[in-house]
Formats: sequence, structure tokens, C-alpha cells
Amino acid sequence: MTTTTRRAVVTGASSGIGAATVRLFRERGWEVVGVARRADRLEALAAETGCDWVVADLTKQADVDALAARVDEIGDIHVLVNNAGGAFGLDSVEDGDVDDWARMYDINVLGTKRVISALLPALRRGIPEGGSASIVGVTSIAGHVAYAGGGGYNAAKFAERALFEVLRLELNGEPLRVIEVAPGMVHTEEFSLVRFGGDQAKADAVYSEVPDPLYADDIAETIVHAVELPPFVNLDLITVKPVAQAAPYKVSKGALRVRQADED
Repeated sequence: MTTTTRRAVVTGASSGIGAATVRLFRERGWEVVGVARRADRLEALAAETGCDWVVADLTKQADVDALAARVDEIGDIHVLVNNAGGAFGLDSVEDGDVDDWARMYDINVLGTKRVISALLPALRRGIPEGGSASIVGVTSIAGHVAYAGGGGYNAAKFAERALFEVLRLELNGEPLRVIEVAPGMVHTEEFSLVRFGGDQAKADAVYSEVPDPLYADDIAETIVHAVELPPFVNLDLITVKPVAQAAPYKVSKGALRVRQADED
């Protein structure tokens, strides 16, 4: 199919990285379908950007089926950004709540699988002659490096990372790119707040005194750049961290400065 329309579906679009990605796609002239659970947030985003939107809980197969039906009505798609996910708790493996672990696995892994399975037909139909379609997974450095207290989130993100690596193997030979974007510390309004059960003080402490953490717009720029590259170029894995973060468990506090020789 040859078309001049470029259309993306972005999950987790009600806030943070998802909303920023919708905005940037729209600024670049893309048609966008934003997907999330909160209708009021999506409606506001649509009023701001002109995007289409679908309310869906990706842990429910019926909602994902309805999303696929709505996408078929709107038109073929060229990019799927799997951004929906989240972390719950920062407990040890020993003390962690199994229900929290199940919730994290359901949204980060099974929700991603549901959406990819449902929307691959629309992606295949949307591939222009000589072009490609793209599946983007927004994972985390938590899917690559374990850290104390990461338990359930590490487990879910390692599994999600494996999902994308396997998918890339399975789609080999088709003009379908599988791109993993693994952010480090990103200061959004909700990620840490949700992780700490609404405790604003704990959420704020994560970013306190960290010089220049990443923001949602930085990750959106990374995503859109990756899918707008020539169709034969695939950025398999993009790890994005602020300079102040060397690893999930090693973050510099205070202003960055050049180390003097006598400090070595």
C-alpha cells in the first residue's frame, strides 16, 4: 500500500512519555491514535493536539480487541509505540507483594504482547512500497541492569526486553523494525508517584539534587527520531540516561564538576 499519511499508535498516552510522544508526532505532521485508560486525559490531549484517541485498559483482552477494531476504522498504521507500563513498590524480593508483581507483569509484558498481536495486521497493511513499519518498545534500564529493591519491576522489564528481542527474530525478513528504547531516570509527573503509592515526598526525593534528569520530551525526541530514519536503518536498542546517572543504583547528587587530579 502506498500512502502519504503517516500514522502512529501510542499507548500510555495520558501522561508522561506517552503524551509527550503524541505531541511530538503531531508537531511533525503525523496522524496519531493515543491510547490510555483515562478518558479525560485523552480528551484534553486530543483538544490540544488534534490526535485521535481510544480508551483501553491493556490488561483486558476485550479492550485491546476494541482498540484493534477502532484502528481498522481509522486507517492503517506505520508505527506502534508500546509505552504503557509502570512500577509498583520498591520492596525486596523477600518482602515484595505478589499482587504488585502480577500487576507489573500484566501491564508491562502481557499488555504489550496483547497490543502487538492485535495491531500487527494493521502495521503490515500500512507498509509502503520500499518502506517499513516500526514497533517501538519503551522498556527501561531496569530491564538490563538489576538493582536492590527492583525485584518485580526488574523481572517485568527483563521479560519485556526479551519479548522485543524475540519479536525481532520472528519478524526477520519482513520490512518491520523492532526498536527498544530503554530510558534511565526520567522525571515525569506520575511514574515515581505511582510507584510509591501516591507518596509525593518519596516521589520528589527520587529526583532531589539530581542535576538535569531526563524529561518526557527527551524520550519522545528519541522515539520519533528512530522511526523517522530511513526505512532500512534499525536502532535495535537505544539506552538513554542523564549524564548524572551511571547505573540504576549510581546517581550523582549536586552539580556536576570536573574532578581535580588530587581527588583521584
